[in-house]
Amino acid sequence: MTTFIRNAWYVAAWSKEIGRSLFKRRILGEPIVLYRKEDGTAAALVDRCAHKLLPLSMGRLVGDHVQCGYHGLEFDCSGKCVKVPGQDRIPPGAMVRSFPVVERYNAIWIWMGEPEKADPALVHQVLRHGEPGWAVIDSQYQYHRTNYLNIAENLQDPAHTTYAHRSTIGNPAASEVPVKVEQHGNQVVSWRWTNNAPPPPIDVKFGGFQGLTDRCQYYNYFAPCVSRVDVCTLDAGQEHTEENMDRGHRAFSYKFLTPETEGTTHFFWMHVRNYAVGDDALEASLIEGMTRTFEEDNVICGAIQQEQDATGLRQIAFLAIDAGPSRVRRMLEQMAAAEATPQEPQAAGTQRAKVNA
Repeated sequence: MTTFIRNAWYVAAWSKEIGRSLFKRRILGEPIVLYRKEDGTAAALVDRCAHKLLPLSMGRLVGDHVQCGYHGLEFDCSGKCVKVPGQDRIPPGAMVRSFPVVERYNAIWIWMGEPEKADPALVHQVLRHGEPGWAVIDSQYQYHRTNYLNIAENLQDPAHTTYAHRSTIGNPAASEVPVKVEQHGNQVVSWRWTNNAPPPPIDVKFGGFQGLTDRCQYYNYFAPCVSRVDVCTLDAGQEHTEENMDRGHRAFSYKFLTPETEGTTHFFWMHVRNYAVGDDALEASLIEGMTRTFEEDNVICGAIQQEQDATGLRQIAFLAIDAGPSRVRRMLEQMAAAEATPQEPQAAGTQRAKVNA
């Protein structure tokens, strides 16, 4: 059974990637071509001509129409064929699927499911984006060689940071601190505070912390495709209120997961912070450090994917630290099963330990 959830908004591309040329990207197994119309708004069609199936991205834009590069058929942004060179009659089957798109937070979001359910109000809200005193890093992208469920589990797993990210966000003092897990509808949060402990290297480097600190990590996962990690470091001994956290060293780290195939994922990330606003040198260092951190995850999850493919298993032993990751996977699998067609029967509960990629 597929693990894809179609009735949701996914990031298809960063705004700067889409212009007056044809941009192709595979999303949820579908080839998509994106472009901007002459008025600047974005459009998306299935990247497959209705005639001989040539990718439309191999053609060109003619005004607001996509012209196939094989026989010159032209399609408007609704997917309707509006021109067939050499004949007046346009066959009724000469049309391609179009997809709803919304531009928000410097990103193009696409709805791959039922068009009538594509409510722009459902696009995920990015906290503090554009607010005074908060800086934003966006337009960041990586290509991850694993099923998005493995990434979702990784992003809901504070325990791995001590070992997988020793030179960046890892904090040995946190390794023995238990993680608490809560679920609220289609949101799972795994969280912990590490109190009266030395700060990790990233906070020493960017926050200037010298003494003991209190540091929280709130790993939020919003089904099906958004992770928000709320990280805050305070000098030890302060009350853990929202007001004190905003006065501390705080950042919201967003990852938007867009499945390409059952074994590969488009990984878009954004970072919103309340410190060193306007410091270009620090921002460049943050980008370098986070890019390295997420690439460390890419290597690990890619290696896991290879072994899952080889064995047909997801994992063998289950640990207490799997509570959050397993809950996220179960939530996503249940949502995918609910969307399954009659040809894709719902998976039995006994398949939880099997690979779904």
